[in-house]
Amino acid sequence: MARKHAKPAVVAFKVEEELAELLNTLPNKSAFIRKAIVAQLGMTCPLCNGNGVVPRGIHDHYAALLQTHNSRACEKCGDELRLPRDSGDLAEEDRDRLEQFFHGGPLYCDGCYVKAPTCHECGWHIAPEIVAAHQRQAHHPE
Repeated sequence: MARKHAKPAVVAFKVEEELAELLNTLPNKSAFIRKAIVAQLGMTCPLCNGNGVVPRGIHDHYAALLQTHNSRACEKCGDELRLPRDSGDLAEEDRDRLEQFFHGGPLYCDGCYVKAPTCHECGWHIAPEIVAAHQRQAHHPE
């Protein structure tokens, strides 16, 4: 059964009347805004350099590659996991686990994710054998 994640905070901002009217036509305004913010804060695409488009030849070359290279091993048990192409379309039960990976953290399968303790500083789930390395890299870089 999917669990519902409580949203710990409400954020409000002012917009022009036209933008407010446009947002009010969306079926899920909050999901759209979350997806837009995640996209804006994400890293620049190495193919398009953040422009959102690539020349046809580049597209055709990499489209096939992306279809065949869309998985990665769980960093704990090694099980192959399919990687979604869009972080805005995550299933609710996968959101925290996959967003951790999208933001640069370790990728775990469901079973390993729930077993890994939570880092007290960032909230990521970190397997015990890599906690020291995580602390050095993420929280105390030299």
